[in-house]
Amino acid sequence: MPTDTEPRQCAVRLRAALSDLTRQLRHALPPEGISVAKLSAMGALYRRGPMSPSELAAHERVKLQTLTRLLAELEADGWLARAPHAHDGRQSVLSLTRIGLQQLKADVHRREASLADAIADTLDASERATLLQACALMEALAVRLGGSAASMQRNVT
Repeated sequence: MPTDTEPRQCAVRLRAALSDLTRQLRHALPPEGISVAKLSAMGALYRRGPMSPSELAAHERVKLQTLTRLLAELEADGWLARAPHAHDGRQSVLSLTRIGLQQLKADVHRREASLADAIADTLDASERATLLQACALMEALAVRLGGSAASMQRNVT
């Protein structure tokens, strides 16, 4: 008979809770915000630094063709810049522009403010302390699943 502390049950509850929270965060924001796909690509460039489109696709775990239109849109908006690759003339290196970084920070701050309001309205101080402990545990799980401690620690501020 499974208990709530068995790894499988914990995994099911955690995945469901994260999915629900992510979905609610997406719905709580104005439609003019950065799309989830753009936010993910921009966040990767922010956390990991400049990289080639192929490296970004590998990091995002998507095919390069999937990113092509998204990268073109980010470039057209002036949020992304391409430069020649230092060692491979066939490739380019992507990086956030100053305005791209400003847009990323503004969107992340809106998302964090929405979440902070929900935390303030829902959780008392003891529950917030427990939530912070849970965050540390989720970061450890992310590192174990293939993330890096540095990428978990770097926030958009």
